[in-house]
This record gives sequence, structure tokens and C-alpha cells, in this order.
Amino acid sequence: SREVGSLREVCRANAGDIAAWSKVCDAPKIRLLLERKVGVKVPLRTLQRFLREDLPDGESHGTVRIDDPDPGVLEFDFLEVGTFVDIGSGEKRVLFAALMTASVSRHQFLWPCLTQDRDAVIEALEEGFRFFGGVFPMLLPDNCSPVVDRADPVDPKLNLWFVEYAQSRGFQIDPARARKPKDKARVERQVRFARRDCFGGKSITSLQDARDLAVAWSRDSGMRVHGTTRRRPLEDFEALERGVLLPLPEEPYDTPKWLTLTVGHDHALVIEQALYSVPYTLGKCQLRVRVDRVQVKMYLNRTLVKIHPRQPIGGRHIDAADVPEGLRALVKRDCTTLFEKAAAHGPAVEEYARRLAEGPLPWSRIRFVYRLLGLAGEYGGAAMEEACCRALELAVVDVTRIQRMLEKGLVRRGIVPVRPPPEPSGTVLRFSRSKSEFAIEGGPDASA
Repeated sequence: SREVGSLREVCRANAGDIAAWSKVCDAPKIRLLLERKVGVKVPLRTLQRFLREDLPDGESHGTVRIDDPDPGVLEFDFLEVGTFVDIGSGEKRVLFAALMTASVSRHQFLWPCLTQDRDAVIEALEEGFRFFGGVFPMLLPDNCSPVVDRADPVDPKLNLWFVEYAQSRGFQIDPARARKPKDKARVERQVRFARRDCFGGKSITSLQDARDLAVAWSRDSGMRVHGTTRRRPLEDFEALERGVLLPLPEEPYDTPKWLTLTVGHDHALVIEQALYSVPYTLGKCQLRVRVDRVQVKMYLNRTLVKIHPRQPIGGRHIDAADVPEGLRALVKRDCTTLFEKAAAHGPAVEEYARRLAEGPLPWSRIRFVYRLLGLAGEYGGAAMEEACCRALELAVVDVTRIQRMLEKGLVRRGIVPVRPPPEPSGTVLRFSRSKSEFAIEGGPDASA
């Protein structure tokens, strides 16, 4: 076996390579490179001590203590608790927990969950804000995917869903740098303690069981004397931080759902099994749709183009402004527009249109109104007004009678000019024949 200190000698023998690697790599990567070169696995702690003590430009200053931030900063991190067997389903599940620590008072809250996705982050923060009695103005999370899409020390790209949640609650987001746990050292330092002190030796049978255990632990931990401050975190929280918290929202957060959908020729979208109209001016395109409990919002690129009230499953909401003007009455089954068109030809025509549509289901008789308007356009408003006046005097509500009056009665009295037959075209058809060519020899005319 190797004697004590021999692995440190391996590092000293390869000091030149280690010094070059240390300029571009961290200690775990240097350890891997050194193992590949010499075939010896040096313990990470031995390599770190060598980097700190033996290299000429090694870091020898140690850890620098910094002052506490201003009150109102909440550090956030996830930890993996372990596995448990759900007593309800018998399924083996992995249990995680979201740990939140107030930077000044060290008061903290622990919330178990089964995933680390966006819904789990928002649920944990909502429960944490209720536990603390307010919303922290600043959130200091790590670079988990529900919060940060692309990590960057100075310009991280935040997740749009989480930004929307932060705006609804009024807090700002300041993500820690990637692989820099000291940026949120207060919550990082408590991860192992929370896992051991809250769940160590406990038998967990369900998620609710774990949550009840964690909430009780969070209350109790606020009354222990903190090892650094030597004060009780809950007392410091009440004195220093509660006054800077934002008020709790009155309603729970409505987590939206975002969809990408393509508009077809019917200018409508089916969203969550309900139908919504799309402005026909957009044509066939792709829209981003935001759905919550109250509204459905449609975006073309980043421009809001339509807002609908949320409909139940199987429902529909069709806005007349979304269809061409000539089809709005048809789409909305609205007789009012047709009555207005009839009024333009005269009061009797309007009254006759209303009589035609009378009944418990006026839309089922709307085709008669369309026919009436067609006759008005064909024969003119004056003739139609005269015909409708006569029909109303006799209490005859029948659009076919109106058509006959226009074709026969009013034409004979000279009220409506007889439409001249279409003028014959000067074009000679190739296969046209005289009617004499079709006479039959020996027919009735011949015998006479």
C-alpha cells in the first residue's frame, strides 16, 4: 500500500501540468486529467490542498466573509431527499424538497415535492410566501430550467413562464452564477442539515405525510439558536425582514398554459376542447396561445391579436368582428343586421321582414328574409315597398306572394317596368340550326 503523503508527491511531480490546467479547469477536471496522464487517482481534497498551498499562484487567502445583504432576499434551492413507497399506490417514488432561506434572518421553509418542474417551483414559492406571511422582493435561485433558460453571469435568459409569475407577484429574480454555490451560500449550507434533521430516521408513507413533517420542522427550526448569528431566526425575521415583504396576493396564482397552434381555413382554433374564432385578416398562420382559467390570449409572434373569455369543454366563442362583414349575420345567427338592410328599402319592407322572421326560432325562417332582400335588389326599393304595403294590408305574410306580385301584378299596372329580354349576341354558334331543319315529314302540318 502507498504510504501517507505519496499522493501529494504525485501532484508535486506533475506541478507544471497542474499549474497549466488550473488556469482553464476546476479541481475535479484537473483530477481527471491527472489520472489519465499518470494512471493514479488522487483524492480531490489532496489535489485542492496542493492547488492552494504548493502552487506559486495558488489561492491562499481562503474564504472571504461578506456582510449580509439588505433584508428581503430569499435564497431558493432544491434537494433530493431519497425514495419512499407510497402507501396509497404501492409505487416507489423519488422525493425532492424546495428549501427557502431568508438571507438576513436565516429563517427557512421546506416544501417536499415529487418533481422539480415549473409547477413544483411555483407551488413551493406560493406555500413559502404564505408561510413567511408575504412575498420577498428579491428571489435568489439557482439555474434550474423552470427559472433560467440560459445561464450567464451577467445576462441570463430567464424562463418566460417564470417571469410572468414573478411579475404577477411583484418580486425580482437574481439567479446565482452557474457552479457558484457561494452565491447563495446560506441556503446551500442548510441543504444537508435540512435533509438530515427533518427526514433522518423518519418513515414517510406519502407526499402529504412528508409535507406535514416539513412544515412542522420549518416552524421548529425558526426557534432554534442559529450557529452563526447566535440568535433565533424567527425573532430576527420578525424584527428585520417581515416589514419589507410585499403583501400576499388575494387569489392563488393561475398557472397558464402556452400552446403553439396553426390556424386553418375556418379561421378558428380548438383549445382545451373548446372553439375560438381568429381574425380572418390573419389568414393561415401559426399563433402562440396563452390559456388560463379566465382568458385565452392569442399572439402572432409577440403581438397580441385576440382575447377570448375562457369557455368550458365543448363550448365556443365566435366574435363577429373576426369574420368578413358580409358573413357576420350568418355566423352569429343575428337577424338584426338583416332587418337594418330591409329598412334601407322602406319601412314596409322592414316590417314585412320582421313578420317573416316571427316565431320561437327566428333563425329557422331567416332564409325567407334573405329571399326578400334578394327581390328588393332585383326589382328596386320602390316596387318592393309597394308590394309589401299591399301584402301587409291583406295580412299576407308570404315571400312567394311578394315575388308573384312583383312579377305579375305590379308589372301589369306599370309600377315595375318589364325587364327587356336579353339582346341576342352577334356571335354565330358553330352548330346552330334553323328550326325548319327539325320538321318531321308526314307530320300533322303535312296532312293538313
